[in-house]
Amino acid sequence: MNQQELEKIKKKALEEHIPIIMDDTLAVMEKYLKKMKLERILEIGTAVGYSAMCFTNFLSPNGKIDTIEREEERVKEARENIRKVGVEDKINIYEGDAVEILPTLNEKYDAVFIDAAKGKYPLFLQESLRMIKPQGIIFADNILYKGYVLSDYNKHKQRTAVRNLREYIKEVSENPNLETEILEVGDGLAVSRIR
Repeated sequence: MNQQELEKIKKKALEEHIPIIMDDTLAVMEKYLKKMKLERILEIGTAVGYSAMCFTNFLSPNGKIDTIEREEERVKEARENIRKVGVEDKINIYEGDAVEILPTLNEKYDAVFIDAAKGKYPLFLQESLRMIKPQGIIFADNILYKGYVLSDYNKHKQRTAVRNLREYIKEVSENPNLETEILEVGDGLAVSRIR
């Protein structure tokens, strides 16, 4: 992997205010992912491909990442970035809306990373649970959403996102098949291990 290119891509994304995984969030995920034998990772929300490229470091030799992105421009940029970094044989991008694509997938994944439309997290969770392997892990980024989720936030603009993130936390916390931690790292990270 071309680490120098990856750093350039990260710098450009940050300058252009494109949401990419924060360093501290990645560091926490790394602790979990390093211990696993990762054949397949599912990522919901590709953006410019930065997190998917970082995750290739944790794959087994023949491991693959499936990632979903609905914005055409982002898909184009992600494909270009992935080629520059030299990991195109490890990452497969599905172009389109995750809400439509997820039900068509029948793979089994060792890990899922949810980082897309916050209002859709509960739906993404249901699909992830259907495809996660025993002992797998589901990560949900931005779960505390600028602190709104834990406060009595009720502004109209983000209300749906906040309500659905709260619902996600409730579901992963109450599901007897999951062992969940909500970590105050980055913008909040939910880590749910399959029991």
